[in-house]
This record gives sequence, C-alpha cells and structure tokens, in this order.
Amino acid sequence: METFYYLIGQDTPRIAWWQMSIRAGIIFAYAILLYRMAPRRSFLNLSAQDIVLTVILGSSLSRALTGNAPLLPTLAATGLLVILYVGVTTLAPHSKILSRLVKGRRITLVCNGEVDFQAFRKAHFGENDITEILRLNGLRDLSE
Repeated sequence: METFYYLIGQDTPRIAWWQMSIRAGIIFAYAILLYRMAPRRSFLNLSAQDIVLTVILGSSLSRALTGNAPLLPTLAATGLLVILYVGVTTLAPHSKILSRLVKGRRITLVCNGEVDFQAFRKAHFGENDITEILRLNGLRDLSE
C-alpha cells in the first residue's frame, strides 16, 4: 500500500506531474464507471439534481486530481453521491413529496398557442425567452 500512496502522492504536500498523471488516469476510469452506474437522464435532461450532481462531482474530482484533496476518500465520497443520486431518482417517481422536492412542479407557459405572461413572470422568464425556447424546439412561432 505504501507503493500505491507513493505513486499517487498521498502523503506529500505537493504532488509531482507524474503523480497527477496517475491520478488523472484513475479519476478518468472512475468517472467512466460512475457514468455507467448513473441513469442516462443525469447527462441528457438537466434538471436541478442533475446539475447539482454534475457540478459537485466535477469539483470534487478536480480537487483530487490536483492533490488538494486526498484521492481515496474523494473517490469514496463521489461514489456515495452517485449512489444517493440513483436512490433519489429511483424513489422520486414513486413519491409525490420527494418528486416535488427534487423536481419542482410543472408550470404551463403556453396553452393553445397563447402565452401565459403571468406564468412566465412567475417562472422568471422574459419575452426573449419565448423565442429562444421556440427556436430550441425547432418552432418558428407559437401557432406551431
């Protein structure tokens, strides 16, 4: 185990370039493993919990890469975060309370081609957001 700690620079205040390179390989493989464990939705449909997970994982893994955090405890903590994420996303469809807490509630912004400007303001959208949302969905105007 001493050899492993030497290779990853576990007990040194600063790590060498080659130790950081070894950490990069370990972290890359570990991130791929975590990606394979997490539901596909976490990387396609960016809801609040998806964004939070992505930011936290990126932040913690980058600290482990540069040696600002110990490698093995950081890998354990990020693994736990993914397990918690999987648990929440598995349970949310079966619990209205958890679903509302994690996903929020649906807001109807357009109904029968008419914009509900009160709902837009409540959702903190501006008028330019309407055209952007249409464009992102391949639509030219609300009648479509």
